[in-house]
Amino acid sequence: MTRRPLSCFLIVHNESDRLADCLEPLAGWVDQLVILDSGSTDGTAEIARKYTDEVHVTDWPGFGPQRNRALAKCRHDWVLNIDADERITDEAKAEIDRVLSEPELDANLIKIPWRTYLFGKPLKRGRYTAPQGKLFLKHGAAFKDAQVHENLQLENPKIRILKSPLLHYSWRSYRHAQEKHLQYATLLAQQKYDKGVRASLTYALLRCLTDFLQQYLLRLGFLDGTRGMFMAIILGQYAFHKYAALKAIELERRAEAA
Repeated sequence: MTRRPLSCFLIVHNESDRLADCLEPLAGWVDQLVILDSGSTDGTAEIARKYTDEVHVTDWPGFGPQRNRALAKCRHDWVLNIDADERITDEAKAEIDRVLSEPELDANLIKIPWRTYLFGKPLKRGRYTAPQGKLFLKHGAAFKDAQVHENLQLENPKIRILKSPLLHYSWRSYRHAQEKHLQYATLLAQQKYDKGVRASLTYALLRCLTDFLQQYLLRLGFLDGTRGMFMAIILGQYAFHKYAALKAIELERRAEAA
């Protein structure tokens, strides 16, 4: 049989420096390409329109709600969710074509290995090398209604893992890595505070240490040499900022109520 029709969506904001590299291998391969741009000011939407007519400029409700908006615009049963910092390889496209052509395909979630680059070379170990659930059956699928870490939710997931990687260029520079993790940490801190979670600076320091050790030792990040050390430190800092920001919100609310 021929490959099942495939929709693909991206949510983007100010990605003009890398969007074309992401869209080039998708255009003409997927059967539908949907892009939601949350008010970019750098020409991102104009670049996107070179590859698809389905470009929608929107407000920004958060990662989870925005992904669900994009998912609702996908016409086909199978959906690929790609970010602007990712690149689909020819090998991954060929493997997806084969899988989606199987007559008795029983999976509803297909994970693609992540080949994450840090400062010019890929990481081989740790959190950012785990296969990602990027390809899924739309029926019953939704993203968690969260500002960040908006996990895909499926009823009774049946998982298949591909062999070919998805290239991931999450960080443009060391500064960008720090800014991105700090942004996510403060968003998560607000989510936790709204749910009644509280923390202390002691706990923030403890999580900094444990998250560093988990990435560097338990997940074998040390095998990536200097880059592995960098990644472990960044993730330790991320954990610290998450709970330090949570404590800061608590202190601010107390001061306001005094």
